[in-house]
Amino acid sequence: MKRRVLSAVYLTLALAAAMLLSMRPFTARATAQQAMDPPPVLMNTCLVTNDVNRLSAFYAKVLKTEPEKTGRDYVEFRTGAGVLAIFSAEAQEKYIPGSAKPGENHSAILQFKVNDVDQEYTRLHDIVQTWVKGPTNQPWGTRSIYFRDPDGNLVDFFTTLNSA
Repeated sequence: MKRRVLSAVYLTLALAAAMLLSMRPFTARATAQQAMDPPPVLMNTCLVTNDVNRLSAFYAKVLKTEPEKTGRDYVEFRTGAGVLAIFSAEAQEKYIPGSAKPGENHSAILQFKVNDVDQEYTRLHDIVQTWVKGPTNQPWGTRSIYFRDPDGNLVDFFTTLNSA
């Protein structure tokens, strides 16, 4: 009798598992496809500038870290999630002519997660020349400050608000 009950339980579990798997065939195929051909991963954001030293000095203060330098045309700031790179417009023009216009970005925002937006706002007060928006709670659940770097790129320092 005990063996029949166990067999029935195992059969029920197997049927339930089969039903769940049959309800998600597309997900299973998508996962298998992603394992064979994973989607692209953003690793690096590169700002092209006419003044690598000026922009590097700004981000060294803002990000509280020194960049890794590769010659006079390129530097990298390693963040927890990826790399912020700064590249000279002169070198960019040499490698890929006509591909970039430094200091003309009006559509992208560099976003950095920080522990305390208000503390960063105070710390950056003398470093940042152009403030776009002071500490503000956003409707999507973050508290942010927005400012421009010396080339005019928009930067967002944010922290996630507690939903409690």
